[in-house]
Amino acid sequence: MASAAARRKGSGPAVLLILGSMLSVQVGAAASTGLFDAVGPAGTAWLRQCWATVAFWLIARPTWRWLRAQRRADLAGALLLGAVSAVMSVAFFEAIARIPLATAVALEFLGPLGLAVVRRTGRSGLVWPVFALAGVLALTRPWRGGVSVAGVALALVAAAGWAAYILLTQRVGDRFEGVKGLAVAMPAAVVVTALFGVPQAAGGLTGPVVAQAAWLALLLPVLPYALELLALRRLNVAAFGTLMCLEPAFALLVGAVLLGQAPAPAQVLGVALVVVAGIGAQRTGHR
Repeated sequence: MASAAARRKGSGPAVLLILGSMLSVQVGAAASTGLFDAVGPAGTAWLRQCWATVAFWLIARPTWRWLRAQRRADLAGALLLGAVSAVMSVAFFEAIARIPLATAVALEFLGPLGLAVVRRTGRSGLVWPVFALAGVLALTRPWRGGVSVAGVALALVAAAGWAAYILLTQRVGDRFEGVKGLAVAMPAAVVVTALFGVPQAAGGLTGPVVAQAAWLALLLPVLPYALELLALRRLNVAAFGTLMCLEPAFALLVGAVLLGQAPAPAQVLGVALVVVAGIGAQRTGHR
């Protein structure tokens, strides 16, 4: 594992890695909505995981001899990461099919926020869930009666997946060199997403759809997963989560520009409250 000095030395590049990851995630998510009519949200997630598996195996090229030399616990951790990534991806895509991108991302961010609160040091960390709750209420505006309950529930499933994904990605990044851990994880992601995605995609698989999914897979998940894995080798979970607090703001901007999802003033305030809650909680967290 990297030393504290090495982590500090690599913190500057790590910031750029995370910013690049966030932009890639949100642009990739927005662009993926174009496939929903053809293969469904879960089908889109499955196609992208298939292409991501191909990409990571071509990059890492793990051999059978190499796989046999790895500890079973490490391989199991990588496979678990793939399964968790699959659930997170399917739930998130199903959520953005029902609610605006920025709302889904802000709700999904409650996962990393909850992780930070659990790891808090001192009672001051207890104030941040209040900020987060106020932000969620401003985003979903349940008093208006127009929010999709299913969309909110799916975003919360993705939130739990995101929290587990952060912990598992750091563990896999510490155990495997390069992106070989992701090459092990991706087949598990394909199997799990297939359970949900194949029934949706079966009637809509065409050459153009499969080709479009290939380049979208580079935006999400190939590039973000690789960048975040590299970043988590340089930063602890608290620092990583602090930077990821900007994710809902990225989603708000991308949703407005690419999807025409103009937020109401209350929703802008809601995103700001979630971001502030995340930053505050992560600053009191520790690895």
